[in-house]
Amino acid sequence: MLSKGETNQSEIARKLQVDKSVICKDVAVIRKQAQENLQHHIHEVVPEEYQKCMTGMKLNLKQTLEIAETAADPKTKLQARAIANDCYKYIMDLTTNGVVITDALKYVQGKLDHLNNQEKKLLRDIKEHGEEDEETTTTNGVF
Repeated sequence: MLSKGETNQSEIARKLQVDKSVICKDVAVIRKQAQENLQHHIHEVVPEEYQKCMTGMKLNLKQTLEIAETAADPKTKLQARAIANDCYKYIMDLTTNGVVITDALKYVQGKLDHLNNQEKKLLRDIKEHGEEDEETTTTNGVF
């Protein structure tokens, strides 16, 4: 329901006919899984994809330069050189575009901080909700 735009946990609990604390706990678990998935993506997927891209670009550059050196047709040589220049540009961008990587890491860290804060808030809400239930139970049990 959250992925479909439902943001009110009380409303979700009402629709599912469960206590709000169940929804709060489920949301906390979902957010924790999202954090773990994001960490995996940042630490494993991104570096692997970067390496694949660099390897592919260097292979393209090598083959393009070979074509430029061995081609007899001047137009083919010029086209190969133009492609080689593009390869150099892409390699340089991947190597030096630290701003993009830094911005991405800052964005991800901001999202992680936000998720951590949301999780803490949810845990407080769960604790407060649980204390309210205990007071109601005790009061009802005594009287």
